[in-house]
Amino acid sequence: MNRKAETKSILIIPIILIILSFLIKRIEGQVTVTPSPTSNYYENNNEEEGTAECIDAGDTGWVLLATVLVLGMMPALAFFEAGLLRRKNTLSIITEVIVGLSSMELLWYFGGFSLVYGGDHYGIIGGFEYFFMKGLGNMCLPFAESIPGLAFASFQSMFAAVTPLLMTGAVAERMKFRSFLLFIILWEIIVYYPLAHWIWGGGFLDQLGVYDFAGGIVIHTSAGTSSLVLAIVLGRRLEFEKYHGEFPPHNIPLATIGTALLWMGWYGFNAGSALSAGSVASYAISATTIASCVGAITWSLLSLIKSNHVHTIAVLNGAIAGMAGITPVSGYIQSYWAFILAILISLSAWLGIIIIKDKLKIDDALDVSSVHGITGIVGSLSIGFVSQSEVNPNGPTGWFYGNFSQVYIQILGVLVAMLWAGLWTGVLLFLFKFSKFFKLTVDPEIEKVGLDSYYHGHVAYVDLESKLPHDDKDNNNHHDDVDDFFSPSERSPINH
Repeated sequence: MNRKAETKSILIIPIILIILSFLIKRIEGQVTVTPSPTSNYYENNNEEEGTAECIDAGDTGWVLLATVLVLGMMPALAFFEAGLLRRKNTLSIITEVIVGLSSMELLWYFGGFSLVYGGDHYGIIGGFEYFFMKGLGNMCLPFAESIPGLAFASFQSMFAAVTPLLMTGAVAERMKFRSFLLFIILWEIIVYYPLAHWIWGGGFLDQLGVYDFAGGIVIHTSAGTSSLVLAIVLGRRLEFEKYHGEFPPHNIPLATIGTALLWMGWYGFNAGSALSAGSVASYAISATTIASCVGAITWSLLSLIKSNHVHTIAVLNGAIAGMAGITPVSGYIQSYWAFILAILISLSAWLGIIIIKDKLKIDDALDVSSVHGITGIVGSLSIGFVSQSEVNPNGPTGWFYGNFSQVYIQILGVLVAMLWAGLWTGVLLFLFKFSKFFKLTVDPEIEKVGLDSYYHGHVAYVDLESKLPHDDKDNNNHHDDVDDFFSPSERSPINH
């Protein structure tokens, strides 16, 4: 397919969004929602001032700040992933993240929030009462009783946006841009919205007692499982065997900047999930700090043992693995448990990469299934063991404190999330194979040249590109002779 045809096919996506918005508006006027038992909200109690009496300024300020912090995690994710990929695919990953963020935010404001938090239909999905964020500014919802509903919706929009964007790391350097964009739109509606409702919006898993403080099940388990399915279906990149699946990164300092911004934003991610500026947020910040530091040190030691070097990439991935794994339990535990759990989380992620990429030869490009998926599973299961209601009165009590039932309840929640995400990811990818407009992977010739110049019309480093040998001077294509630029010691901290 030529470039003009590809451009026209991409226009299908905004057309779908426009049609969806009109359908939503029609449905809004025709459907009567049956609220769930938890859907009673606090109406405006002060008509003269136009502000609900339930709103606390301190809590609202913290949640709004946390929203901005989490927003910053998405360009940070782009920097982190771009730095760890080859230079010819730098703009590709950045564009996927920014366009994906914009699309997910619009979907959330059109109707995603309402489908997750707007009432309840048989424990499966929400309703239609909050489409287009109608009436949320001056009311408090039962999910966040001291902040405006619009602040809560804005904070949750960041979670809805970042979840599918994590999968960019699994499909990097080989999935077509338009196919990826359509896939995450469908995945968001089919996978994320129901799953988020089941656990956070009063759905059946919430009613059964499944807990997830900041997204270990809803975000990391679902995205990690889908990333594994994507990696299997898309297949390996060219020269996978040559580099043992660990292609040389082109800009480790850029990846470090991304990690630093992710680290900072993760405080908003976890502590913001307390939805108030109090002791629970403090516990979450403490747990996040401890887990990230333990993760970085643990991976440093593993890298040193494996290769006699403390690889920078290992330090970065270790810190992220620690934060991802502690996310679901960070607001339910004493700080000392964060130290112990972070060791288990870090080891599980390291072993996951060895099994998935080294042994099974599955090309999850940036190890999303291990660094996010496996860690999210371990952290979510740990809720059943070490959580304490003394830390968070709205949280569970784990087995170590007298409630064994929480163990199998958490197992159920994790299994449901894995099955739901894995099943629908497989179904969507199967359906994509019947479309000539949305072929999943790029042609080998394009993969060899790089996705940047073909799909986005630019290269990230003009000066560098001009100094490289060219296969085709007319198209400014170049060899990706990474051996000229990277020594073996600069590659994977696991494989080399």
